[in-house]
Amino acid sequence: MDAIITERLRLRSITPADARGLFAYLEHPRASCFLSLRLADLFAAEVEARARSGDDTQIAVCLRDSDRLIGDLFCVPEPPDTYSVGWNFNADFGGAGYAHEAARALFADLFTRRGARRLYAYVEEDNLASQRLCDRLGMRREGLFLQFISFRTDAAGAPVYENTFQYALLKHEWTGGQSTFRSD
Repeated sequence: MDAIITERLRLRSITPADARGLFAYLEHPRASCFLSLRLADLFAAEVEARARSGDDTQIAVCLRDSDRLIGDLFCVPEPPDTYSVGWNFNADFGGAGYAHEAARALFADLFTRRGARRLYAYVEEDNLASQRLCDRLGMRREGLFLQFISFRTDAAGAPVYENTFQYALLKHEWTGGQSTFRSD
């Protein structure tokens, strides 16, 4: 992927060198939807970073000045013109607006360069931070899926189903196009 540069961030392809950064936030995933990505050790992180390095749907979010990995985005195409989007960030960098800056730049790229018509995201009912981010990005809450998906089991081994919101944004609704970013 062509890198996207913002005021404070560089969005680029994930590389094997990102293993330690991935491990920092996937050792103990905060959102239940990322529990299946939990990394047991640095070796597992190295394997994961290598696997993601060949996948343009997985995007590293790095501090612009140091290239330090602080999170990742994904954008999975659904032809002809729709993308499923999402994000996962290191909690140590929370509250600084990095997720909003990164997602806004990705959305602008998807709408302007990649010809997206529609973006959507699934967010669990208890993931308030991601719900606020969707709101800040101008996404609409389209619906609530009751007992939609299970990422974990209870003590007896039965699936624990979570309620999940779907958010979406159409190209003609997008107002973030004036963001300060460039593609390299």
